[in-house]
Amino acid sequence: MTHTIAIGYEQNLPSADSDSLVEREVEVAPLGEHDLLVEVAAVSVNPVDVKVRTGAPSGGFRVLGFDAAGTVVAVGSAVTRFAEGDEVFYAGDIDRAGSNQRYQLVDERIVGPKPASLGFADAASLPLTAITAWESLFDRLRLDADSRGTLLVVGATGGVGSVLLQIAEALLPGVTVIATASDADRAEWVTGLGAEHVVNHRDELAAQVLAIAPGGVDWVFTAHSEGQVEVYAELLAPFGHVVAIDDGPRDITPLKLKSIAWHWERMFTRSMFQTADMGEQHALLGAVATLVDEGKLRATTTTVLSPISAATLRDAHARIEGGSTVGKIVIEGWA
Repeated sequence: MTHTIAIGYEQNLPSADSDSLVEREVEVAPLGEHDLLVEVAAVSVNPVDVKVRTGAPSGGFRVLGFDAAGTVVAVGSAVTRFAEGDEVFYAGDIDRAGSNQRYQLVDERIVGPKPASLGFADAASLPLTAITAWESLFDRLRLDADSRGTLLVVGATGGVGSVLLQIAEALLPGVTVIATASDADRAEWVTGLGAEHVVNHRDELAAQVLAIAPGGVDWVFTAHSEGQVEVYAELLAPFGHVVAIDDGPRDITPLKLKSIAWHWERMFTRSMFQTADMGEQHALLGAVATLVDEGKLRATTTTVLSPISAATLRDAHARIEGGSTVGKIVIEGWA
């Protein structure tokens, strides 16, 4: 395998511009010792794809895509976790060419076995959001099966929030979950995923939360923290914790009075810095696959498009830019 069809960008253009995402034939780099060469069957589109396409220099031609499911067709010399023919799912590495290509190289340490009960499309909806949710709960907030308290999930109807609610329901029996939703349909979505209470983030958030948890919540997960620090300072209990996945605020001084801790979560940190525990993403994806196959976690796919092409990807980017998507947009199959 020396070349592959790939979809990427060269200029930061609006998604409506036909040049915002284009197809090219690109060279496939040699296999690294820990690399898998995967034939990509399905990808999903995340807000980070839009963020990179619209704001990051391409450096020539940059292939996007941070979620995929497919089949291993070749392995590096030091690979121990997978073999040719294995079906896998993963979110990839932001410093390497992405999943919007027919064949992709990815390090085995950040790849998981595809859930046996899912097809490629639904499997592709899960890796980035599941890794982010898992690391937020267990690595950043340090929650476990013995944890007791209340968790507020801001951005609960998004991709990460939708998976995080399910993981909390399955693995954190002592944690009461309050989710944000802006209308009845979204409220039904989050309660169906395990939230015990729902509040509307478009109204007075602190007052609604404190009516449910008068002493304040213990933890906040947020995908929308900009301009919200004072609100979080009000609704959190002393010694509480916030974990944020967006770019968020620059001043968290209002949290000091209650000794509230602020955490950032970025699922690409392990692969970007080749951390000693990089293989934890392989392990957690295996745990996620088990939860799926046990019926405790379901894919959050809400829209499936086809085929994987520049035009289809431009459509998916435009939908995410509209800001009203629930769950995940997945694209499967090649023309």
